[in-house]
Amino acid sequence: MKTRKLFHYCFAFATLMLMLNSCVTTKQVAYLQDMEHDTQIELENQFEAVISPYDELTILVSCADEELSKPFNLNFNSNNTGGNRNMGYLVDQYGNIEFPVLGTIHVGGMTRLGLQNYITERLVDGNYLNDPFVMVRFQNFKIFFLGSNGGKAINIDNERCTFLEALALSGDLNVFTDRTKIAVMREVDGKMVMRYLDPRDSKVFDDPFYMLQQNDFIITRDRGYKNFMESTSQVLTMLGYLASFVSLTTALILLAK
Repeated sequence: MKTRKLFHYCFAFATLMLMLNSCVTTKQVAYLQDMEHDTQIELENQFEAVISPYDELTILVSCADEELSKPFNLNFNSNNTGGNRNMGYLVDQYGNIEFPVLGTIHVGGMTRLGLQNYITERLVDGNYLNDPFVMVRFQNFKIFFLGSNGGKAINIDNERCTFLEALALSGDLNVFTDRTKIAVMREVDGKMVMRYLDPRDSKVFDDPFYMLQQNDFIITRDRGYKNFMESTSQVLTMLGYLASFVSLTTALILLAK
């Protein structure tokens, strides 16, 4: 009977520890806790993504006379079942693309609108077209997520994404995620730079990495006691089986008497 009581005490203690460690406070998970009603924080509304090496760009040139603009567009592939599709321009490691007729153009460091204006000016100044319309779009504006639950890539259609928007698009963070150190990693001038952002504090809006760029990585990690909770859960399961075995053995012994 003493052995049985001992197992019951151990089981109760393990259950209590699991309950204590599974408690998550609002302070640990709530977003923007210091923002009050009518709080106003100025954002960088003029943000534009900057073209970098290995970006993929769609560049379309048109004008009133379609025949005149054809030489300035890549060949269209009409053999696939999806219809016409522009092949796109891949920015090389030096930040250059090869543009029809105009030749090599250094696009690295330009914004999308900046490149549109540059090509338009080249076409007009070179007397190629009088009324060109140029459209530039990113084909590969993606944000990548890495964490204990796996990874995913999310396409950003409007080429503008904030840190909080990215968290929402990822499906939000679970209660085990350590919100004090959510990393944003990006390549800057050939080097990988990492900054830690805390979405619980409104200071996150002032961080230069709050406005995400294409191919940024968001890396999360779990709080330390998640592993403890998983281990405790396994111990609880084993103690449950053992307690059941002890109870059954005790019952058989009493019946035998």
